[in-house]
Amino acid sequence: MKPLLVLDGVGRRFDGGRIALDRVDLHVDEGDFVSLVGASGCGKSTLLRLMAGLDEPTQGTLRREEGAALPGFVFQDAALMPWASARRNVELPLVLRGWPAERRRRAADAALAAVGLADSGGGVPRELSGGMRMRVSLARALVTEPRLWLLDEPFGALDEITRFALNQTLLGLCQPGGGAASATVVFVTHSVYEAVFLSRRVVVLARPGRVVEEIVIDEPYPRGPAFRATQRFTDWCARVSDALQRASADLEARR
Repeated sequence: MKPLLVLDGVGRRFDGGRIALDRVDLHVDEGDFVSLVGASGCGKSTLLRLMAGLDEPTQGTLRREEGAALPGFVFQDAALMPWASARRNVELPLVLRGWPAERRRRAADAALAAVGLADSGGGVPRELSGGMRMRVSLARALVTEPRLWLLDEPFGALDEITRFALNQTLLGLCQPGGGAASATVVFVTHSVYEAVFLSRRVVVLARPGRVVEEIVIDEPYPRGPAFRATQRFTDWCARVSDALQRASADLEARR
């Protein structure tokens, strides 16, 4: 598959000398679903910001193909305008692009329907549950039809039932005909279970900002809820957990 993002020896050092990323080599291919996992402070969010073009590396090179130039970004918080309806929140990127009102409305309604909120476009954020607000945030990323999605731990604050449901929604959106045609996803999470369920590849990071292991989840794709109940799922989760533990042990040995 054609790579959308190629990182070659990418580093990011902040003022004061703190190293957030240290010579990261990584590629993200078209149609891939890559999860980034690792302890807090290992550079996951910094890496995502570099991929989005919200920051620049201080070392190495990051090449974005044309399809990765304007990614859809979903933050840890839904980050909605509290005074605006769900529909108006979803329309915001299209307003910034200068789309006419009727075209914006049609596109926003289609995006809301794709995330299961066809009847909730008129509600304001305070009237929506946490899961519904995150669905609005997904619709806002979807409405521009990006080829690359960057999601920074979007479901971390939700209960497990809602989180599982949104995992399934996200996988559905990324399939042909699901609303995000040819979507490529980079997903930051602290949940091993979420990473294994969603991903084609899991990239394990350790402080300070190093890739220590890459695990290909060699299972049929996309996956349904029944996969979570299989021994294969348990085994994959154990493998990723072991990699995280080795990363932590390596950090302690370096100190």
